[in-house]
Amino acid sequence: MKQKYNIPLLPLPYDFETKAVLRQVNAANRRLAELKGIALTIPNENILISTLVLQEALDSSAVENIVTTSDDLYKADLNMEGDIGNAAAKEVLLYREAMSVGFNLARKNKLLRLNDIIDIQKVLECNDAGFRRVPGTVLMATNKDVVYTPPQEYDEVIRLMSNLEKYINDNRLHDVDPLIKVAIIHQQFESIHPFYDGNGRTGRIMIILYLIINNLLDLPILYLSRYITHNKGEYYRLIQRIRDKNTDNFEEWEQWILFILKGIEDTAIQTIELIKEISILMTEYKKILRPVFGRLYKHELLYNLFYHPYTKIEYMEKDMMVQRKTATKYLDQIVATGLLRKVKYGRSNYYINTKLMDLFIHHRVENDSETEYIESVRQ
Repeated sequence: MKQKYNIPLLPLPYDFETKAVLRQVNAANRRLAELKGIALTIPNENILISTLVLQEALDSSAVENIVTTSDDLYKADLNMEGDIGNAAAKEVLLYREAMSVGFNLARKNKLLRLNDIIDIQKVLECNDAGFRRVPGTVLMATNKDVVYTPPQEYDEVIRLMSNLEKYINDNRLHDVDPLIKVAIIHQQFESIHPFYDGNGRTGRIMIILYLIINNLLDLPILYLSRYITHNKGEYYRLIQRIRDKNTDNFEEWEQWILFILKGIEDTAIQTIELIKEISILMTEYKKILRPVFGRLYKHELLYNLFYHPYTKIEYMEKDMMVQRKTATKYLDQIVATGLLRKVKYGRSNYYINTKLMDLFIHHRVENDSETEYIESVRQ
């Protein structure tokens, strides 16, 4: 029988500033600084927030085996004729909403408080359950074996989460690079497992928000979930090794920190490339659209096509502040250039920015071939 994992209070009693960790910290920080700068080349930050956060939502939900296609997701986002029929797409859209709630709080307060974390999970799960009060939650593998039992008593959950809150917001507790801390924070949160549901997605949102409150990013555009999804087996194994070793587990913690640091570096590189390609595409579209619309051309026309990869007449009406008939005419003119594809849906139409969607598809990676999945279950 496995020894129970006694979750330690933070900070941990280890010096993680080894040569290997510091080398990876420097590499990740360089790429984050480059990403932060390249994001400024997109003239409207809402374009990046809208498009990249939805991609993050797609990948983060995939970690939990909530799988939907980009097509279903964007059609659900359009909410054509008041119908969002795909349950998985609904959950992915809730992730985006939760990210937005968290981002606005983090940007305003430069803190990540317990109430903020609860608010994020509330949006994800559409309930007010808050932290777990009823014992019985365990984590099961796909073969139904119990791999981990988180703290069962409400008082213990509160004690550990209060300690985590202090660790997140008071840098005097642990004078170490924030990228080392974010790895520790994520493992600690997932081990506390404070909610009945939504812990994984809440924890991954917290990673991005922690980077923002520490000024490593200005926008929630580092979608680390893609790296985790691609390396899902290793992600779960490294988290569990720390628990299994329980004490004297410095090496296990170091391997986990290196895994997250490598993920931040790799994801930053991929996101930099994607943003560069979006910027090039926007310039290409602008050159085509200006002659077509002449004096009627506005930046909002271009922004609409990138803020909404799947757009519709109502969006164009609002963004261009024109009547429905004029918005329809604008969209049909863009379709004629080949920049949009018109699709009929019931009695309505929607319009796909095919080149932008092709970029997203090109940057998607295959998931870990392992089907390993850890599920939170109440017994």
